[in-house]
Amino acid sequence: MWAELLPVGRSSSGGYRRHAWNSADAECRAWFEQQATNRGLTYELDRNGNQWAWLGDPTAEGAIVTGSHLDSVPDGGAFDGPLGVVSSFAALDELRDRGTEFARPLAIVNFGDEEGARFGVACIGSRLSAGVLSRESAYELRDADGVRLPDAMERAGYDPAAIGADGDRLRRIGAFVELHVEQGRYLTEDQPVGVASAIWPHGRWRFDFHGEANHAGTTRIEDRRDPMLTFADTVLSARQQAELAGALATFGKVAVEPNGTNAIASLIRGWLDSRAADEAVLTELVEQIRQSALRRGERDGVRVELTRESYTPVVDFDGPLRDRLAKRLGGVPVLPTGAGHDAGILASAVPTAMLFVRNPSGVSHSPAEYAEQADCLAGVTALADVLEDLACQ
Repeated sequence: MWAELLPVGRSSSGGYRRHAWNSADAECRAWFEQQATNRGLTYELDRNGNQWAWLGDPTAEGAIVTGSHLDSVPDGGAFDGPLGVVSSFAALDELRDRGTEFARPLAIVNFGDEEGARFGVACIGSRLSAGVLSRESAYELRDADGVRLPDAMERAGYDPAAIGADGDRLRRIGAFVELHVEQGRYLTEDQPVGVASAIWPHGRWRFDFHGEANHAGTTRIEDRRDPMLTFADTVLSARQQAELAGALATFGKVAVEPNGTNAIASLIRGWLDSRAADEAVLTELVEQIRQSALRRGERDGVRVELTRESYTPVVDFDGPLRDRLAKRLGGVPVLPTGAGHDAGILASAVPTAMLFVRNPSGVSHSPAEYAEQADCLAGVTALADVLEDLACQ
């Protein structure tokens, strides 16, 4: 399975561009459907474009669900998302080899557009299903080329008129367990698998720095209203303020207009990703960054606007389920994470837990993202053990 997925959507950088509703995404979706068919599972596409593979009755109550996502960030690594989906199918194979008899339905899911690389909002598939993202808001999302989300879905052969909250489906889920490659370096060499305790609150904010376009070679320094200066100062301020707060703040995406080498920009758009262990700390951090930008903007003659594009509050995973997983796996480490996941979105509606597989590099969202095969296999065994414990009682 891993070898089949590796070439799909790979770019010249060695990373992946499996973005929502593009051709690589379509190949990944076809792969998922084929894996379901190969195992005699009931394949289903829900109203939001999420894919499901069912063992047992999809309409029954108390289903145990596992899975993750197959899309990527721009030039992302091979493990973030796909490891969870591949491991889910492999865990089912393992349970069948054991002769496991299930008392509950078991499902594997591929949530669409988890990374938000194309439309700027993470976990769109699970947000829509949980009612966190409304249909009206989803319809307003556009990619860098101005293509609206519903139009992209329609071009890919899906019906955008159906998207929206899927409460009936979520109410039939007894528990959701997502396996994911660790995205830091907190599991040590003798700890191939861990259990998540919580997800830090996090969000994405867009800063718009409005200046005045002008000629780079003829405009005097004192006559300029250059938004690049305000943007650059805000990036440095964000780093400093985050370090003082013990939090994280990253400007990883920027758009420049008119984007000419010999032109002073008229508009800089910079997207801030910020995360902290505490919601109050995060709120204060973003406000400090905003105030710093406003002060520098006043000095530079630049108007600054801030728009919150997405926000996820702190997620404490279901305590009894988390403890049950840790006990079943023999006291593995329990640790928080600063990364968002579909499991975090579903946690408000479904008992949810996560397993992490060790990443010796500590690198994620990069072609250098990595996990040893032995650790991946340990993750499959751990997931199979957990699913067996949950679905057989």
